[in-house]
Amino acid sequence: MSPSVRLQEMIRVIRSARTQCEERGVIQRECAAIRAQFRQADNVGRSHNLAKLLYVHMLGYPAHFGQMECVRLIASPRYSEKRVGYLGAMMLLDEKQDASLLITNSIKNDLSHSNQYVQSLALCTLACMGSAEMCRDLAPEIDRLLRTSNSYIKKKAALCAVHIVRKVPELGELFTTAAHSLLSEKNHGVLHGAVVLITELCEQNPESLAQFRKVVPELVHIMKGLVMSGYSPEHNVAGISDPFLQVRILRLLRILGRNNDTASDAMNDLLAQVATNTDSSKTAGSAVLYETVLTIMDIKSESGLRVLAVNILGRFLLNNDRNIRYISMMSLQKIVQTDHNAVQRHRGTIVDCLKDPDASVKRRALELSLALVSAVNIRSMMKELLLFLSSCPPELRAQAASGIFSAAERYAPSQRWHIDTILHVLTTAGADVRDETVPNLIQLITTANELHSYTVHKLYRALVADISQQSLVQVACWCVGEYGDLLLRAECDDTEPVQVTEDDVLDALETVLQSHMSSPATRGFALTATMKLSTRITHNVDRIRSIVSIYGSCIDLELQQRAVEYNALFKKYDHMRYHARRGSKNCPVSSDDAPQSTPAQPHSLDACPTSSSSPEGDLLDLLGGLDLMPGEGCGGDLSSVFSVLLWCPCTVCDSSAQCGLWAYVCFLPCVPLAPSLTVYEKNGVTLRLQCDRQMDTGVSITLSASNSTDGDITQFNLQAAVPKCVQLQMKAPSGDVLPARAAGQLTQAILLKNPNKVGLRMRVRVSYCSQGTNYQDTVQIDSFPSVAWQ
Repeated sequence: MSPSVRLQEMIRVIRSARTQCEERGVIQRECAAIRAQFRQADNVGRSHNLAKLLYVHMLGYPAHFGQMECVRLIASPRYSEKRVGYLGAMMLLDEKQDASLLITNSIKNDLSHSNQYVQSLALCTLACMGSAEMCRDLAPEIDRLLRTSNSYIKKKAALCAVHIVRKVPELGELFTTAAHSLLSEKNHGVLHGAVVLITELCEQNPESLAQFRKVVPELVHIMKGLVMSGYSPEHNVAGISDPFLQVRILRLLRILGRNNDTASDAMNDLLAQVATNTDSSKTAGSAVLYETVLTIMDIKSESGLRVLAVNILGRFLLNNDRNIRYISMMSLQKIVQTDHNAVQRHRGTIVDCLKDPDASVKRRALELSLALVSAVNIRSMMKELLLFLSSCPPELRAQAASGIFSAAERYAPSQRWHIDTILHVLTTAGADVRDETVPNLIQLITTANELHSYTVHKLYRALVADISQQSLVQVACWCVGEYGDLLLRAECDDTEPVQVTEDDVLDALETVLQSHMSSPATRGFALTATMKLSTRITHNVDRIRSIVSIYGSCIDLELQQRAVEYNALFKKYDHMRYHARRGSKNCPVSSDDAPQSTPAQPHSLDACPTSSSSPEGDLLDLLGGLDLMPGEGCGGDLSSVFSVLLWCPCTVCDSSAQCGLWAYVCFLPCVPLAPSLTVYEKNGVTLRLQCDRQMDTGVSITLSASNSTDGDITQFNLQAAVPKCVQLQMKAPSGDVLPARAAGQLTQAILLKNPNKVGLRMRVRVSYCSQGTNYQDTVQIDSFPSVAWQ
């Protein structure tokens, strides 16, 4: 290919290249020829070569060596060369290039040129790549061109002024007067540029809002002319008169009417007229209606007008275009909190969108459906959501399950309905639920005393039917271990009872323990449930002992630790098992009820003798008269008892009911060792330290933080350090956001192991973000209560 080849011939050769290597070779040869010609002083084909170089640049190959040629061509007196030079400047130069400063004088000269087309080239280039320095130097020239009589130049000057305002916002005041005067133009291009310029001025400088709110009547008049005008072939798009200008005017009205009653009242009638007279069968009409809806919702409009806007979005949901359905649901999602009843009228259409084949539409429909759930429609909406959950894509299953859980927790009509709904979700999508689902459901089951029998029967059926859903299996194992006596009794009024034996229950738990689908956490639930059953059954204690002993050498350390500690309970406290079975109904066993006088009957736990002494004293007496009081550490070798309490998933333990573990460990103290100590109080944040529980060689501590300011505190984080002779273990915090006005608190549990019984000291680093400002402080805690470490 010769150096003088034409642009069209070069394009043909490049396109005919069969490999990328061949294309690269053609371009390298042509670029070498172009460089050689650029070095010639009398190069007459400079613009031709630069045009070829711009095509090379568009293909992604380096073309920076042509930047100086752009500067030379811009300075040329010939229009054909200026045009290529300005095009090259827009493509090859930007404000970071030093060469861009060399064209400032050329642009300034061309802005004063007698030819309007040369002026337009300079305006377009400045609007495309003008730096802040160029904008400051040439802003007076642009203001002058905004006041000329040439509509062609006014239009381009207005768009160039928009670029200047974005680059140098303080220059906005220079164009305020000219922008206002442009609204009186008849040319649609000039009007469009004026509206864009005023919009930019209002967004960059809020002080301009008060001045431009005076032009609302003019904007309303222009908009009415567009809506009511007849057919104009120059501006008509699918039956809509200049929809681009209409959309720009609506956006500007939205900015001017926001939080202003006077401006909003001036445009209410116009918005109603646009909403009722615009044809939505074409995309152009839908665009105008969509901007109208956004404007209605953003200003202080009348209630009837807001209902009209919601109805327009409801019609969009029936449109065949998925993009229109998508933006409709996005808009409804924004206004569902403020106009809930109006959106509820379209609930059926929104629920139907859950069946849409498009994944994006389906996701938006799910979010909107969850937002529409209320106490009135909870049952009907939950049926639709559960049906969707059974067939939804895997990527939406976690979001759907989380939303259903949240809605059920807020609006559940009854505890039984709540439990059934969560169990249905666990059965359908148990692998996709969040980690906190299991303890939350356990807490719910624990508080529903009258549903214990119903729940354990239902969960046992689910456990036998399928053990692949780990969350469901964990809850089922806990429930079987906690209420296994109710299951063996086969008495349930709410559902058909299951006739099971002790061997059936143990077979089910052993299947979970041996299954390859069970995670270590699930095996831990199953092993603990098996151990709990040793106090609820009578004939298979030896089998339970055998199952537990197998896992004493398990490769999983946590499971091994559980098994070892449970084996220790069998060896050291087996003499208390009779009392544990007698007390498993959450009532104390009297010291007068000796085992030899009243032999235990299998599965007969209905009767619970009344004690004449205090419940606390009776529970303490179960451990053979050990002198222990609530609030003190366990004397003797009771580390296994404490370990069982730590493994128990239940977190509720009060004076009226035991926590569902063995009856004889429920006396463990839940009261603090000492009053709480305030260790940090600054910027509205208060941090308190509480010693909760003492062990043989350590103490459990809770740090509680609260926020007394009027705004939420985010990114809250605690870090702690102790001397080397003390071991520190920090649990996961309860969150990282402190609600305002002490509406809630965050907690951080810390376990300190202090084998040498040294005086405790701790250094805590507190970091958080309050009202956009980051804080970080360090606190030295030396005043631990002596009971925590002596």
